[in-house]
Amino acid sequence: MACLYLHLGKKLGDHGISSKGGSMFDRWKRPVLIKGALGIVTWTELTFLLMFIALLCWSIYSYLHAMFAPIRQEAAAEGLKVWEVKLSSLGLTLGLVGNICLAFIFFPVTRGSSVLQLVGLTSESSIKYHMWLGHMAMTLFTLHGLCFITFWTETKQLSKKMLKWDDLLVSNVAGEIALTAGLVMWATSFTCIRRKMFELFFYTHYLYIVFVVFYVFHVGFSSACTILPGFYLFAIDRFLRLLQSQQKVCLVSARVLPCRAVELNFSKSPGLKYNPTSSMFINIPSISKLQWHPFSVTSSSKLEPDRISVMIKGDGHWTNKLHQKLSSTSPRTTHLKASIEGPYGPASPDFMRHDTLVMVSGGSGITPFISIIREILSQSNTKTVKTPKLLLICAFKHCVDLTILDLILPVPESANAAPLDFSCAELRIEAFVTRDKEMKPEDESSSQIQTLWFRQNGTDSPVAAALGSNSWIWLGAIISGSFVIYLVLIGLATQYYIYPIDGNTNMRFSTPAKAALNILSICVAVVVTATVGFLWNNRRSSSQTTPVLNRAIPAPTTTSPATLLSGGDSESAEEVESQPRNAIRQATTVHLGKRPNMNRILLEVEGESVGVLASGPKKMRQRVANYCQSSIADNLHFHSISFAW
Repeated sequence: MACLYLHLGKKLGDHGISSKGGSMFDRWKRPVLIKGALGIVTWTELTFLLMFIALLCWSIYSYLHAMFAPIRQEAAAEGLKVWEVKLSSLGLTLGLVGNICLAFIFFPVTRGSSVLQLVGLTSESSIKYHMWLGHMAMTLFTLHGLCFITFWTETKQLSKKMLKWDDLLVSNVAGEIALTAGLVMWATSFTCIRRKMFELFFYTHYLYIVFVVFYVFHVGFSSACTILPGFYLFAIDRFLRLLQSQQKVCLVSARVLPCRAVELNFSKSPGLKYNPTSSMFINIPSISKLQWHPFSVTSSSKLEPDRISVMIKGDGHWTNKLHQKLSSTSPRTTHLKASIEGPYGPASPDFMRHDTLVMVSGGSGITPFISIIREILSQSNTKTVKTPKLLLICAFKHCVDLTILDLILPVPESANAAPLDFSCAELRIEAFVTRDKEMKPEDESSSQIQTLWFRQNGTDSPVAAALGSNSWIWLGAIISGSFVIYLVLIGLATQYYIYPIDGNTNMRFSTPAKAALNILSICVAVVVTATVGFLWNNRRSSSQTTPVLNRAIPAPTTTSPATLLSGGDSESAEEVESQPRNAIRQATTVHLGKRPNMNRILLEVEGESVGVLASGPKKMRQRVANYCQSSIADNLHFHSISFAW
């Protein structure tokens, strides 16, 4: 039903899902907790978090109340002390309550989920919910295991119970394997380890397969049905991502910036539509065959119908190797293979409903705002809808970083491409350079942007949606169709394989074997339906897409930070003739050796409805959220954009 709703909303346009009427919920989206372990939390998030915790507390009370009622009779019948039976009941209760957390834990990490899109969430903004649920689930499961280990130790049956694999009841060995896998994932997920050793965190998280399989063996498939909805949607999404990632996509061009940043421009199927602030995962085999990295999209599908681009800042080993590789590449002489997953983003451009849009960024946090600016420039040029006023407040460390502003303008597709009309959009840029108080001669001389054009390979494909232009309908068909196939498979297996064995009074079908049969049936159903849907849409997309050929491209225009400080004078004839670049330069005010005074800037912003988007360092986002939280900022609607895990 969610897929059908999103499909209709997509066909009806942006107003099918997001409208001015949605502003009645804006007060619930205001930040209430800013500094703390939970990060920036809105009233809506806090309310649901408290409701969820209340559900867990009520469940613990309900289970214990029912289990403790006949506790003395059970203790007498088993020859145990009352506190020992209570400890065993507490351990069972903690495991049952942990199942509630596990039931929701896969929804936030299902990147192409219709459930997230339906409630206005993206996979990036939902990662924190996955982390909260993971911490709660593993705390409960760890206590569950400790309670039973203590109970077995006190009753002198530790070795017997620890090695128990029961074919009909609970298999303790399976639970121990699942808990061990969960503890390894949990240990590497804490911030101090995740940030310093991200690859360790990333690869150990593949232990979720071991965790889920042995969890099902431990509790039995009937009890594991609690987590089936979330895991089922995740399995479909994960397999579709695997199919999409097998294609080699076409990298058309790249812009290499002197601030150790690059912009990659890929060929895109015209049928692929996405909204600003989307992101996609990129793998470049020549740098690393295993590593996938998420980057925010800087392009607009309306402004650039056959291109999709991302900006990558050289802040780590992988990104530095990419910058080094492209910096040493001569234009038009190489071919770079890449694979893509995505893009993933919001279902509708919610920011369009505001009168004014204030975008506050720090460093590479400017990248999602570039896509917003391009989107609004495209819509203002068509003059079909009213667009908000734009104020971009960006902070950089050094003058050379100002070259990132040149990425606001896309790479021209041809020499005859019509320039953008900036007079239709009200754009103002306030750029702050915090560490340089003046432009250095070496910055000006070395601040030229290099544009590379890549040779095309006939085996490369443009970036396309895994399920084509009608992806929501296809996803709904795969979900429902695969589940019907699963029911048919398990029904046949039960009728002709399980029942004949259970019918024999001397033996019963193994509970772990039943679980394995159900897991296998689910995998077969998902693989068959998702593969059919992917191949069908891939074939249609290939027949409708024109191959990208090597063609004559105009010489790239370069710029430097000095042009932003020169007040509009430039000796380059090409720069003078570039009206869009002149418009960007005239709209930009550079402040050297200063930091933005956010309280003053936000206080001066006019508009009945002002959207405030913050992207960048955590402390910067907290300062902006703190002001938007105040009572004097009733017209400010805050939204934090963070891609940091």
